[in-house]
Amino acid sequence: QVQLVESGGGLVQPGGSLRLSCAASGVVFDINDMAWYRQAPGKQRELVAAITRGGSTNYADSVKDRFTISRDNGKNTVYLQMNSLKPEDTAVYYCKAWRGPFNYWGQGTQVTVSS
Repeated sequence: QVQLVESGGGLVQPGGSLRLSCAASGVVFDINDMAWYRQAPGKQRELVAAITRGGSTNYADSVKDRFTISRDNGKNTVYLQMNSLKPEDTAVYYCKAWRGPFNYWGQGTQVTVSS
Protein backbone atom coordinates (compact mmCIF):
# COMPACT_ATOMS: atom_id res chain seq x y z
CA GLN A 1 0.00 0.00 0.00
CA VAL A 2 1.00 3.60 -0.62
CA GLN A 3 -0.31 6.60 1.28
CA LEU A 4 -0.11 10.06 -0.26
CA VAL A 5 -0.47 13.27 1.73
CA GLU A 6 -0.68 16.63 -0.04
CA SER A 7 0.09 19.99 1.52
CA GLY A 8 0.67 23.59 0.51
CA GLY A 9 -2.74 24.65 -0.77
CA GLY A 10 -4.43 27.86 0.23
CA LEU A 11 -5.80 31.20 -0.90
CA VAL A 12 -3.65 33.32 -3.20
CA GLN A 13 -4.24 36.44 -5.28
CA PRO A 14 -4.12 36.31 -9.09
CA GLY A 15 -0.53 36.43 -10.26
CA GLY A 16 0.71 34.84 -7.06
CA SER A 17 2.53 31.57 -6.42
CA LEU A 18 2.07 28.42 -4.39
CA ARG A 19 4.11 25.26 -3.97
CA LEU A 20 2.30 21.99 -3.40
CA SER A 21 3.98 18.96 -1.88
CA CYS A 22 2.91 15.31 -1.88
CA ALA A 23 4.70 12.90 0.43
CA ALA A 24 4.43 9.17 -0.19
CA SER A 25 4.74 6.57 2.56
CA GLY A 26 4.27 2.84 2.85
CA VAL A 27 5.63 0.60 0.10
CA VAL A 28 7.37 3.30 -1.91
CA PHE A 29 10.57 1.77 -3.24
CA ASP A 30 9.06 0.88 -6.60
CA ILE A 31 6.80 3.88 -7.25
CA ASN A 32 7.07 4.81 -10.91
CA ASP A 33 5.23 7.82 -12.33
CA MET A 34 3.74 10.51 -10.11
CA ALA A 35 1.35 13.24 -11.13
CA TRP A 36 -0.84 16.13 -10.08
CA TYR A 37 -4.49 16.31 -11.08
CA ARG A 38 -7.09 18.94 -10.28
CA GLN A 39 -10.85 19.09 -10.10
CA ALA A 40 -12.82 22.32 -10.17
CA PRO A 41 -16.47 22.46 -9.04
CA GLY A 42 -18.75 20.95 -11.65
CA LYS A 43 -15.85 19.78 -13.82
CA GLN A 44 -14.07 16.51 -14.43
CA ARG A 45 -10.76 15.76 -12.81
CA GLU A 46 -7.94 16.63 -15.20
CA LEU A 47 -4.23 15.95 -15.44
CA VAL A 48 -2.10 18.96 -14.60
CA ALA A 49 1.43 17.55 -14.76
CA ALA A 50 3.23 14.22 -14.54
CA ILE A 51 6.79 13.09 -13.91
CA THR A 52 8.51 9.75 -14.38
CA ARG A 53 10.92 8.25 -11.89
CA GLY A 54 13.72 9.37 -14.18
CA GLY A 55 12.48 12.96 -14.27
CA SER A 56 10.73 13.23 -17.64
CA THR A 57 7.77 15.57 -17.43
CA ASN A 58 4.62 16.52 -19.28
CA TYR A 59 2.10 19.28 -18.68
CA ALA A 60 -1.42 20.28 -19.58
CA ASP A 61 -1.37 23.07 -22.15
CA SER A 62 -3.19 25.35 -19.72
CA VAL A 63 -0.31 25.31 -17.22
CA LYS A 64 2.76 25.09 -19.45
CA ASP A 65 5.33 27.79 -18.69
CA ARG A 66 3.58 28.57 -15.37
CA PHE A 67 3.76 25.31 -13.37
CA THR A 68 6.76 23.07 -12.71
CA ILE A 69 6.58 19.51 -11.42
CA SER A 70 9.59 17.95 -9.69
CA ARG A 71 10.32 15.05 -7.38
CA ASP A 72 12.81 14.00 -4.76
CA ASN A 73 13.05 10.22 -4.92
CA GLY A 74 15.08 10.12 -1.71
CA LYS A 75 12.25 11.84 0.15
CA ASN A 76 9.49 10.09 -1.83
CA THR A 77 7.98 13.49 -2.48
CA VAL A 78 6.63 15.22 -5.58
CA TYR A 79 6.21 18.98 -5.83
CA LEU A 80 4.19 21.35 -7.97
CA GLN A 81 5.47 24.91 -8.19
CA MET A 82 2.64 27.11 -9.43
CA ASN A 83 3.43 30.63 -10.64
CA SER A 84 1.32 33.33 -12.29
CA LEU A 85 -1.80 31.78 -10.85
CA LYS A 86 -5.16 32.59 -12.42
CA PRO A 87 -8.70 32.35 -11.04
CA GLU A 88 -9.30 29.42 -13.39
CA ASP A 89 -6.59 27.47 -11.53
CA THR A 90 -8.94 27.28 -8.55
CA ALA A 91 -9.57 23.61 -7.79
CA VAL A 92 -8.82 20.75 -5.45
CA TYR A 93 -5.40 19.42 -6.40
CA TYR A 94 -4.75 15.69 -6.06
CA CYS A 95 -1.53 13.72 -6.10
CA LYS A 96 -1.42 10.34 -7.84
CA ALA A 97 1.23 7.63 -7.86
CA TRP A 98 1.64 4.46 -9.86
CA ARG A 99 3.26 1.32 -8.51
CA GLY A 100 3.18 -1.67 -10.83
CA PRO A 101 -0.46 -2.36 -11.79
CA PHE A 102 -1.77 -0.19 -8.95
CA ASN A 103 -2.40 3.51 -8.56
CA TYR A 104 -3.01 5.59 -5.48
CA TRP A 105 -4.60 8.99 -4.78
CA GLY A 106 -4.09 11.54 -2.06
CA GLN A 107 -6.94 13.27 -0.27
CA GLY A 108 -6.49 16.55 -2.12
CA THR A 109 -5.60 20.10 -1.18
CA GLN A 110 -7.68 23.17 -2.02
CA VAL A 111 -6.17 25.95 -4.11
CA THR A 112 -8.21 29.14 -4.43
CA VAL A 113 -7.06 32.01 -6.63
CA SER A 114 -9.06 35.13 -5.89
CA SER A 115 -8.65 38.80 -5.13
